Amino acid sequence: MINLTKLWTGMAQPADGLRYGHGAGANAAEARDRRPITVWNITRTCNLRCVHCYSDSNAQQYPGELTWEQMQQVVEDLAAYQVPSLLFSGGEPMIHPRFFDLVDKATALGLKLTISTNGTLITPEKAALLKAANVAYVGISLDGIGPIHDEFRRKEGAFDAAVRGFKNCHAVNQKTGLRLTLTRHNVENINQILDFIEDQEIQRVCFYHLVPAGRGSELQVLAPAEARGAIDTLIARVEAWHQQGVERELLTVTQPADGAYLLVRMQNENHPNLAEARRLLAWNGGGANSSGRGIANIDTQGTVHPDQFWQDMILGNVKQMPFSRIWDGHNPASAEVLASIRSIGQLTLEQRQARMTGSCALCKWFQICGGGFRTRAAFANNGSLWGSDPGCYLHDAER
Repeated sequence: MINLTKLWTGMAQPADGLRYGHGAGANAAEARDRRPITVWNITRTCNLRCVHCYSDSNAQQYPGELTWEQMQQVVEDLAAYQVPSLLFSGGEPMIHPRFFDLVDKATALGLKLTISTNGTLITPEKAALLKAANVAYVGISLDGIGPIHDEFRRKEGAFDAAVRGFKNCHAVNQKTGLRLTLTRHNVENINQILDFIEDQEIQRVCFYHLVPAGRGSELQVLAPAEARGAIDTLIARVEAWHQQGVERELLTVTQPADGAYLLVRMQNENHPNLAEARRLLAWNGGGANSSGRGIANIDTQGTVHPDQFWQDMILGNVKQMPFSRIWDGHNPASAEVLASIRSIGQLTLEQRQARMTGSCALCKWFQICGGGFRTRAAFANNGSLWGSDPGCYLHDAER
């Protein structure tokens, strides 16, 4: 994640310790030593059928999902392993019949819990339960305003239902965040979405760059000019909020090149936070310390992946071995491939870049972005871990 609010304004943010090695929650001397933020798809069932869904979910039951006993074992293992954050996703996680039982168990064990939801099922009663369980925040996904969102979600009224979910959370002071996947179909609506965030007083917003997985493979990533324009728009709004004294987190996800582009702009504008932003991004390392190291995924069948998009990369299954042991490399079937994924962060900067192909091989920002989002790069380079991320939008003269 690239926290534009932190880097552009210098304002302290809740996850500074995890993301940049200092501040609240700091627990690792180096980014590669962090425990992983763990995305757990607790069910594939969903009440919507979104066009960009990486899990290709539908309103049906899927065999083989974890039993309640197995789910409890996973939560206990994650708590003992001290993952810094646990995110329940789906499908639609709130559809799971033991959803609130799982929420209560996770938070009772001290896990920092986030819910990634389409928001349509958050009634006033459920919002109160989330607040009572000390859920860190609820991330509600939107992809546009009104009919645009409904078209993405393939259900009329989905936008209005999601807005009700936001309002029900706000009524009980449950922290909420907005999640949006940027594609060529909605990028022109960014200002409308930002206006909505202001109107609804949403405290946190994450803009994801599209990863072509699941049904999302049918959509198109942003063209370079569109990506640059989108980030410019987000930076302008961050600056405006800062000038107004508004404390709101704005982050971009699944594109470490955003950090490099931010530094390019800071250099060109003689920005006072340039040196500090460079230091923080260098500590983070971008894609070199992300998938398979700083982030993990457990899918609905219990299979462990480097992240929620890299579903064809299998590291093990929690039905046979605890997540913690899989992640520590004790599964003989995946230890070698896991070590290969992590070698991108373990080698020296010079060794890593010498193995890269494409534009990353000579890019001066390699230390900052780590070669982009490794999952998207692997998709584009026939599974190679050393290819360049096709989503990078820097101009040749900037590299």
